[in-house]
Amino acid sequence: MIEGVKQQKWWGWGEEGKGYRYEDKPKFPAFVKKMVGVDITAPAETIPPFSSLNVPASQLTDELRGTLAGILGDTYVQTDDETRVVHGFGKGLRDLMRVRAGQLERIPDVVLYPGSQREVEQVVDACVEADAVVIPFGGGSNIVAALEAEPGETRQVVSVNLGRMNKVLEIDENSGLAHIQAGVFGPDMEDQLRAKGWTMGHHPDSFVWSTLGGWIATRSSGMQSDKYGDIADICRGLTMVMPGQVLELRPLPSTSSGPSVREMVLGSEGRLGIITSAWVNVHRIPEVRELQAYFYPTYEDGLRACQQIVESDAHVMMARVSDAIETQYIMANGKKSKSKVSSLVSKGIQKLMVQKGWDLEQIAMSFVGFEGSASHVRYEKGIVGKIVRDNGGMGVGKGPGALYDQKKYDTPYIRDFMLDRGMLCDVSETTTPWAYAEQIHTNTVERFNKLMDELGVQGVVFCHLSHSYHSGACQYFTFAINDNSANAMRTYDLAKREIQQSFMDNHATVSHHHGVGEEHSPWMEQDISPAGVFIQRKLFEGVDPGNNLNPGKIIHDGKPGITSNSPDA
Repeated sequence: MIEGVKQQKWWGWGEEGKGYRYEDKPKFPAFVKKMVGVDITAPAETIPPFSSLNVPASQLTDELRGTLAGILGDTYVQTDDETRVVHGFGKGLRDLMRVRAGQLERIPDVVLYPGSQREVEQVVDACVEADAVVIPFGGGSNIVAALEAEPGETRQVVSVNLGRMNKVLEIDENSGLAHIQAGVFGPDMEDQLRAKGWTMGHHPDSFVWSTLGGWIATRSSGMQSDKYGDIADICRGLTMVMPGQVLELRPLPSTSSGPSVREMVLGSEGRLGIITSAWVNVHRIPEVRELQAYFYPTYEDGLRACQQIVESDAHVMMARVSDAIETQYIMANGKKSKSKVSSLVSKGIQKLMVQKGWDLEQIAMSFVGFEGSASHVRYEKGIVGKIVRDNGGMGVGKGPGALYDQKKYDTPYIRDFMLDRGMLCDVSETTTPWAYAEQIHTNTVERFNKLMDELGVQGVVFCHLSHSYHSGACQYFTFAINDNSANAMRTYDLAKREIQQSFMDNHATVSHHHGVGEEHSPWMEQDISPAGVFIQRKLFEGVDPGNNLNPGKIIHDGKPGITSNSPDA
């Protein structure tokens, strides 16, 4: 551990000692039992001690160690086993299954902690000169296998952790821009900005354990993207260290300077270099911030309402709607209310729904976020309220929205809790034009459920619309499978394959904001066409002819649903 640099635990999400608890959520055990057939109140599997792992020895040569120590100092050249294991994986389900089982394969030989732009330049040049593999590392939250070396890699593998480069360097208040180092974690960045009255407004689910550089490298999107935009909209300029040279892109509002180099770097996942800082859009902290909750008779009603909200004069901060099963999940995952009034309101709302003729098994919950001046928020709430009513929905106030705001970063802890109890839980997200929004939801759910029947296992999939655009929206699917057998990894691979192929078959993209890594790369030709993959391949080969920069990510020669680490590979 390096002082001042946060590090996640080796076997799961977040820090040691923090996790999910069901005891104060009386409806949740019954929900899980019904949907997946698992009793979460039974004793969980214990995590093996780290000492039980057979960690491969570091292959770092004395020569390269000496060179790196000369650049950074011995303190910032780490080769201890736990640090290497933590930096050898992201936090995807397959990552956790393998690391808990001791399937460590090709972990980094050394983890470096540069503290300046110049040190990153020297490190990259030294590693390329030694023909080593260089993998940038931010918060370690990646879930698409973008952080690990290829299994058969024989060269030295170097993980470069940018956690010491965590400062807001400058705020251009006149332009609404901030120059920020790439290794800063989300909360630390917002604390620095808010101290001066500013916010970037980018809040992905991984916010607590992800960094600015990671967001840019994976084309991240946040919960408030309807107002603030995706990271591709927010990032206006950047600095990236490449072998033997440094890319400097000034923070310009727009350019016509040929094919966009900025766009080439966005989503490049370390294949072109190490992003060290960026210029980003920032905004004054709004006077009012409010989340309102709504219900619709069905998910399809909610989808139509979200489209109409986007098309309206209400430029909301977020518009989210959950399908029927996810709505049941949200309601089952709520704490027992200590307030009789709160409880009566909940029963009263359900009674009203029944009176309206709603099927309580099909209702869809929605959250809409508003920001701005008090008068502006009132104006937007009026527009949204009418759209909700026109689509058969009803508002239920700020209470559920406040609860959502408090728990919005807790989902990965629930995933770990489920894995401890033999459940395979993961997510896949995509975007389609509005014309196919209902179709992809229906078809993906049907295909998943059919696969579960064929495999003879119990599972559930649910979904929410999370980000809206002029022409379409992102839908975010979560699935859980009851399989604690020796075939669990294959079951997971088959489920992931079915969902991703459904995306391809229903006018969607391979990923909206999780990136490509190795997990999604087999579908790239279907997504962007063979010619698109050809362009990407030539770009990577041209910048990195030695294949030193995070090789095997975004494009590789696998087949759909099978990564290089899959049992079918």
